[in-house]
Amino acid sequence: MQEIASEKPLVTVLMPCLNEAETLGTCITKAKNYFLRHDIDGEVLIADNGSTDGSQEIAIRLGARIVHIQEKGYGNALRGGIANAEGRYIIIGDADDSYDFSDLTLFINKLLEGYELVMGNRFKGGIKKGAMPPLHRYLGNPVLTWIGRLFFPNPCGDFHCGLRGFRKDAIESLNLRTTGMEFASEMVVKASLYKMQIAEVPTILYPDGRNRSPHLRSWRDGWRHLRFLLLFSPRWLFLYPGMILMMAGLLTAIILLSGTKVHSLIYSTTAIVIGFQTVVFSIFTKAFAMAEGLIPDDYRLKKLLHFLNLEKGLICGIFLIFMGFMGSIYALKMWESNSFGSLNPSQTMRIVIPSVTCLALGFQVIFSSFFLSILALKRG
Repeated sequence: MQEIASEKPLVTVLMPCLNEAETLGTCITKAKNYFLRHDIDGEVLIADNGSTDGSQEIAIRLGARIVHIQEKGYGNALRGGIANAEGRYIIIGDADDSYDFSDLTLFINKLLEGYELVMGNRFKGGIKKGAMPPLHRYLGNPVLTWIGRLFFPNPCGDFHCGLRGFRKDAIESLNLRTTGMEFASEMVVKASLYKMQIAEVPTILYPDGRNRSPHLRSWRDGWRHLRFLLLFSPRWLFLYPGMILMMAGLLTAIILLSGTKVHSLIYSTTAIVIGFQTVVFSIFTKAFAMAEGLIPDDYRLKKLLHFLNLEKGLICGIFLIFMGFMGSIYALKMWESNSFGSLNPSQTMRIVIPSVTCLALGFQVIFSSFFLSILALKRG
């Protein structure tokens, strides 16, 4: 390992802290001793989130630097710490002594090789007895990691490992925004979307050194992670379910129109309408996220939106409304020819329901086209 000459530290070890007096001193000492042993110009930075148990005094006494973060939350603490870190590379880890700050070589070597994000993997490195609750080890972490890799392909086998390293300028360019525990997922997701160089190294997880319960709340924070993954993936949240619903509704409608029983046609055409709106939601979401800089530009979507412009949307919508209107008039004429008396549902339903569906889809297309045009104003 060769140190890169710089006026500022090469590495910042960043620890978020909220009342960690029991273990903070141990973590700081391990990190500083590691720097001394390997002759690395490094600093230990404590992002204090309002500790009242003497954690701040411990950090100062051991020579760590403190940045005070007023806004509560894991994400807020880390974002504030990253902004104030002086090192070219940052290694973050919890201050509960569950990670060994005395051995950071694997992380630093990968960073020096050019990787922009280096994730720890506790499942490869080893989880000591009592270090991770069974719910997290066998359900929470594996399931959320599997979903994360499905939605956002990347090499990370442990999305929520608290020990990770990264190049400061690379992570700052991602404009991370979440304030809570889902910050861990946001970092991996955005790094994947922006095609950053990501590596992972085995990491050992030790039992929490504190006597009190951790800040993490299993179900609440697990839901926040899952919610974030869904919101950042319009394809899986809207597009794929909408397409499946549309295709299922369309195929069912074709079958019912050729049969004798058509009452269920209402449900199949409703599925088409809901599916279409869901697909449109996926386009809205992605277009908005691109306009706000939340995700990188998708040139395929931009090309599609350039082709499917407002004028073409209006033409398509007007055509669908016209078809629905003509079908409705035809059904009305049928009723009139029967002196506005009773009609055979198997005949009229085949006309009325598709006509109403065309009317609904036509108006959806028109208003959706206007809304997409409004979103496009910001992109110029």
